[in-house]
Amino acid sequence: MSGDIEARLARELPGYARRVVDALEAAGHEAWVVGGWVRDALLGRPGHDVDVTTSAPWQETARVLRAAGIEVHETGTAHGTVTAVVDGRSVETTTYRVEGAYSDRRHPDEVRFVTDVREDLARRDFTVNAMAFHPERGLLDPFGGEKDLAARVIRAVGEPRRRFGEDALRVLRAVRFACRLDAAIEPATQEALVACAPELDQIARERIGQEMDGILATGRAAWALRHEFAVMAAAVPELAPMAGFDQRSPYHAHDVLEHTARVCAGVEEFTGGGASQALRWAALLHDVAKPECWSEDVSGRGHFFGHPEAGARTARRVMARLAIPGDVARAAAALVLLHDFEIQATAPSMRRMLAELERSCPGQARRLAFDLLDLKRSDAVAKAPQCMGYAVELDRMTRALRAELAAGAVWRVGDLAVGGADVIRERGIEPGPGVGMVLAQLLATVMEGELPNDRDAQLAWLRW
Repeated sequence: MSGDIEARLARELPGYARRVVDALEAAGHEAWVVGGWVRDALLGRPGHDVDVTTSAPWQETARVLRAAGIEVHETGTAHGTVTAVVDGRSVETTTYRVEGAYSDRRHPDEVRFVTDVREDLARRDFTVNAMAFHPERGLLDPFGGEKDLAARVIRAVGEPRRRFGEDALRVLRAVRFACRLDAAIEPATQEALVACAPELDQIARERIGQEMDGILATGRAAWALRHEFAVMAAAVPELAPMAGFDQRSPYHAHDVLEHTARVCAGVEEFTGGGASQALRWAALLHDVAKPECWSEDVSGRGHFFGHPEAGARTARRVMARLAIPGDVARAAAALVLLHDFEIQATAPSMRRMLAELERSCPGQARRLAFDLLDLKRSDAVAKAPQCMGYAVELDRMTRALRAELAAGAVWRVGDLAVGGADVIRERGIEPGPGVGMVLAQLLATVMEGELPNDRDAQLAWLRW
């Protein structure tokens, strides 16, 4: 590493982390910054959490830091970890350690503390994560992580099968880092990745959900589906039937897997890389039920009747199992349910779309309407060439949606200019279900453009 780069990293190291390092070293111990901050700083990316590793036993770490006026929480002492809090920022500080066997494929059976930071780095997952930095001693890189980072290569530290055998979640972490860093996976690491992917079934579902969410958040789910499908299908088995599934349709030029990969790429393209979490999950799962819903007519053409409804049920089940936040899961399922919903570039059609989204995901219709149009646009360009013109029509629908929202679109009973008390008074009926029925009829009339959202006009309609 050049001295200029080391000098830059020293300047960029946050002061709160430097304070932890300096306090430990002033007391006669060795301390290094490790983990993601080092990797991201080398890439010139802004760092977030800063971790420190030290030769000091955790009890001594806590004593030294407290003596230096630093708040300390004993957060993981079984693994040698305490959390220092400096200026409101947390710094996980861990004693150099090596780990024993992983009989549960997730947690080490034993942890042994050591005095050489190189032994600590040797237990880490990938070379790009096995570097240490000190503002005066510079970069410590015993496994070539800087070179792999520059070449955009994900390589396991040591023997790959051993690394994945210790912790099967590293299989997904490898894919996430490859996506995040726009990297390739080194061949021996890739071979071990595929061999160990089935062991993901021993990992807690919520941990798999976190990694899958992280993969989608990179915006490179299409790459993961095309290049690491064995891992993706091991993480979400419902994806497996998509591979090689011939749709036998004039509307599709690709199997379900390649179509899905193209939709995932499309939502990133059409949102400028800013697709919402729900839209990314919907792109991944929008056609997940096609294989189970497939049928063939007498001409040999394939059909997928009911696949949006079945797909929404599958999406809800998958995301619940993976502990994806409920609001994201509900929104994604609504998009899957409605991705084939027929719409036109008219105000009444926009109101019907908003009403359907409201019914599926109350309170989210306005935001999800744009996600739905982006999903439909991505779906169109991922089909056969003759279907791509529909994406242009969707541009007109987007303009119609914006115009309708600006004009005060009505798609909920609460948007009407009158309410239940007006119905009771004008119709002379008792409170109860009948009031709701009248309001629903009035809403349908307004949504179709047959009546304005005007109080006088709606009161007149009630009296009629």
